[in-house]
Amino acid sequence: MTFSIIGTGNIAWFFGQRLVAGRHHCVGVYGRNTREAEELAQALIADKHGAISDVADDDADICLIAVSDTAIGDVAGKLSFEHTMLIHTAGAVGLDSIQKAAKDCAVLWPVYSILKSNMPDHRNIPCAWEGSTKKAESYVQSVGHAITDVLFEAKYEQRKWLHLSAVLSNNFINHLMAVCEQVCAENDLPFSTLTPIIEQTFDRIKHASPKKLQTGPAVRRDTTTIAAHENLLNAHPKWQKMYEAITASIQATSL
Repeated sequence: MTFSIIGTGNIAWFFGQRLVAGRHHCVGVYGRNTREAEELAQALIADKHGAISDVADDDADICLIAVSDTAIGDVAGKLSFEHTMLIHTAGAVGLDSIQKAAKDCAVLWPVYSILKSNMPDHRNIPCAWEGSTKKAESYVQSVGHAITDVLFEAKYEQRKWLHLSAVLSNNFINHLMAVCEQVCAENDLPFSTLTPIIEQTFDRIKHASPKKLQTGPAVRRDTTTIAAHENLLNAHPKWQKMYEAITASIQATSL
């Protein structure tokens, strides 16, 4: 299968490298930054690179839009495909955002945090797909199998909730770790001291419901400890409000 990519960020590198490793041929890389497009094109041994205006119908079997969520609609507005199938890679964007641009459209979204500097070397990456036609469904699954061993269909109504869950479980938790890191730094404590309990938390949820595993002062209704923690956070009112909100949520869901 031949493919082209619009975009030069983390997801573009991830999809491009996986597809080339799966013996698919990249015919072109396109983006606003032509230098970055050239760099990715060279890495993928692509025939050409250039601006989005250079993308033509029938140059490839599929064209991947791997740009920020807010840019997908603008990019699609510059395309008109009768033969090439169009795929976007965002979890929180509906299929309708690209359907005017191509006869056959699909979504392929990896439920995973992808960084160019630390690409995953395994295939245990859940990917959700959706297709607008039978051809799109067939093609997007073929692309998906080149990316991962964990492929499943999910319509937009499901994907937007999954995307919310991914933000809470990845971005929000990472922020909490960043807060912990700063708290430790401000009090001359090594953040590494928390590594074992962090690892324990994630190991446990592999085998049991997080709700059943909940521990700590909130679930115990330990108001004395909760008040002490809140007082410690007086110098950080935003963290204090976050602590209060999460405490209330834990208590509400553990009734």
